[in-house]
Amino acid sequence: MEKINIIVVGASGKMGQAIIKETLDDSDLNLAMAIDIKTSPRIGKDAGELLGFESNIKISSDLIVDKAQADILIDFTRPEASMKYLDFCEKNNLGYVLGTTGFSDNEKKLIAHAAKKIPICFAPNMSIGVNVLISLVEKATQSLHDDFDIEIMESHHKNKVDSPSGTAIRLGEEVAKASNRSLKEHAVFSREGIQKERQKTDIGFSVVRGGDIVGDHTVLYAGDGEKIELTHKASSRTTFSKGAIKAAKFLNNQTNGLFDMFDVLNLKK
Repeated sequence: MEKINIIVVGASGKMGQAIIKETLDDSDLNLAMAIDIKTSPRIGKDAGELLGFESNIKISSDLIVDKAQADILIDFTRPEASMKYLDFCEKNNLGYVLGTTGFSDNEKKLIAHAAKKIPICFAPNMSIGVNVLISLVEKATQSLHDDFDIEIMESHHKNKVDSPSGTAIRLGEEVAKASNRSLKEHAVFSREGIQKERQKTDIGFSVVRGGDIVGDHTVLYAGDGEKIELTHKASSRTTFSKGAIKAAKFLNNQTNGLFDMFDVLNLKK
């Protein structure tokens, strides 16, 4: 079996390093390139150095596909960088695993348009556990939304810049769909001062930023006399990198289309 050639961007970051480790540990994969911004102090260093071994791949800022045979690009960076990587993948016919969050509606449209030409797995959270949580939230909401108030709570490390997290928004979308609501109309992102009492159809969001929290998400169903909490807690970025590798292998068998982790994990009905 021919190996799948992987490009990892944001290679010096924590997620980039986690993905590089998963790639190097997988006998089905080959690390073709490790890319980062020109100002990174890791440029020119071995991609495996921080992981404690030699990969024979130098971290570079020069993203030229001619340098290596490539099949899939994996990206967990920022929206402004991701739009450039999207264009690169489209021009070079690469599969694109996209775990970046914080895109505008227009940027999401550009991603969907590119997927007509190349295969893209676009998911705010590639953890297997989180995607099972999303599936459970759909079922719970269908049963509980008439009698329970629904709130979404998330916690992340102090360096995360988008809020609420992409995963929290994804959970909110699932709640809205399963309860026949519009997230745009019923989402409540801020509660301050004296306000009117909570509306039955509100979908509330609460956010914590601090320390090195990898990512905690809870969907709370609060009723009269009882409450139900569905929670996922990530203690390591490995959970995301393993999901990204599953997505890369899935995309390698696709020619085009916009997919998510429900497709990768076969969670769709």
